Amino acid sequence: MFVRTLYATGDPANIDACLDALRAEAPQLLADQPGYRGFSLFTDRELGKILMGSWWESEQARQNSDDHLKERRAALLEPFAHTATVDNWEAAVFTPTPSVKSGAGFRLTRFEVDPSGVDQLVETFRNTILPKVQAIAGFEGTAMLVDRAKGQGSVGALFTDRVAMVASRGKQSAIRGEAVSTTGVAIRSIEEFEVIMVERV
Repeated sequence: MFVRTLYATGDPANIDACLDALRAEAPQLLADQPGYRGFSLFTDRELGKILMGSWWESEQARQNSDDHLKERRAALLEPFAHTATVDNWEAAVFTPTPSVKSGAGFRLTRFEVDPSGVDQLVETFRNTILPKVQAIAGFEGTAMLVDRAKGQGSVGALFTDRVAMVASRGKQSAIRGEAVSTTGVAIRSIEEFEVIMVERV
């Protein structure tokens, strides 16, 4: 699977109208494109951040959809976004689609690793780290996205609600520390979002 993410920042006063427009229109716009496999929408209302991810069955489907949708995407974001960054990823590890509802919690950890160590990192995450994360109370699902050539990526973790996400911070921190010591990965940032919607087809 392949994923396109979009990270937008803007005036928090304008974020709700933008989120409403994206929630109403984006899923159908994406579903009309060949190879579409899912869409996620997250927000930090206080700081004014929107994170979106669309899932595709191939790199070609992802690229074709971007060619068709980027103008409409810009129009939907324009009332809110002062900045918008698009990135493309391989979904190296992911769990089945969770049944989370609006208001659930999402934690995003961005990382860097030597490109030669990506395969080891993916295997360590799949076989060692993931079972420990799955054991955290309130955990609902995760995905590891990677850019193998650049040695960059992220791990997103979904939780039942914000209370569960907050309660998980210590345990997930310990797991991250283990990953750093065993794989040489460098943690670049950690962010937390409110879930607006998550769907896969």
